[in-house]
Amino acid sequence: MKAAVLSGYDKNGRNLELRELPTPEPGPGEVLVRVSAAGVNPLDNMIVRGEVKLVVPYSFPLVMGNELVGTVEKLGPGVTRFAVGDRVYGRMPLAKIGAFAEYAAVSEDALAHVPDHLSDEEAACVPLTALTALQSLELMGAKSGDTIFISGGTGSLGAMAVPIAAGVGLDVATNGNGASEERMRALGATTFIDYRKQDYAEVLHDVDHVLDTLGDRELEKEFSVLRPGGTLVSLRGMPNGEFAERSGFPFWKRLAFGMVGRKYDKMAAKRGQQYRFVFVREDGAGLERLPEILGERKIEASVDTVFTLDEVNAAMAKVAAGGSKGKTVLKVC
Repeated sequence: MKAAVLSGYDKNGRNLELRELPTPEPGPGEVLVRVSAAGVNPLDNMIVRGEVKLVVPYSFPLVMGNELVGTVEKLGPGVTRFAVGDRVYGRMPLAKIGAFAEYAAVSEDALAHVPDHLSDEEAACVPLTALTALQSLELMGAKSGDTIFISGGTGSLGAMAVPIAAGVGLDVATNGNGASEERMRALGATTFIDYRKQDYAEVLHDVDHVLDTLGDRELEKEFSVLRPGGTLVSLRGMPNGEFAERSGFPFWKRLAFGMVGRKYDKMAAKRGQQYRFVFVREDGAGLERLPEILGERKIEASVDTVFTLDEVNAAMAKVAAGGSKGKTVLKVC
């Protein structure tokens, strides 16, 4: 099979190599997926640069790619949730990625059935963003009736997080370009703030939860709109000691991440707030719940550009450059 392989970390980035590899055999609890499409994400470039090696230390050569959609070709021993021919999608297990290949052996626990209304390219946009939203709400302990501010909600993450938050009963506020207001309200936002006209810090007060998608430059202001005792979950800040402990890391890593994330913990401590960092994990059961959570709001996926597997480095470069209006996708088979 053809696969895009990383031969080692490079802080300046490096091209992936297209190689012919043996088709993997599914082990116990795994299925062999014939990959039709794969999402390309900033995380993929972060892996290349070695920026997540303290969280997940990979060995080389490494078949790259974190989310896929495809068809079940073969069942490993003990598989009960899927049958040959099922159309599936998922976030690859953290320790065993490999979506940029014609075939992948994937734990059945990481996969879910693809909703019929999604094309393969659209389905490849969903797993990472949907699971990020679901796992962030879980970390917050969010419950129906709570208020949440989703920063920069007009991007691809917001397009998934806003309807999911609304679907579990939260009162959702978000901000972005005013041209997106109608769309964001249709997705479930009750408060929309046009960043060109208003500062969200002057509009919002004492919200129960904040989902940060902007990182360091906005975190202090985001804490200012959070109520005392509230929780901020960040996708773009730094991991902290709580993240390391929750992840079951050894003591030395807990110390290291405790030092890295101390700045944010101090911000939170001023008003008895909590800072959490999310690094999304695989969860097929979570993806299966999406249609029920969203109800009449079907999963919305925005595809920017579709590349072939042979064009994987052009796709990685496009994501690294930023400015996309949706997900960059590889059409594999």
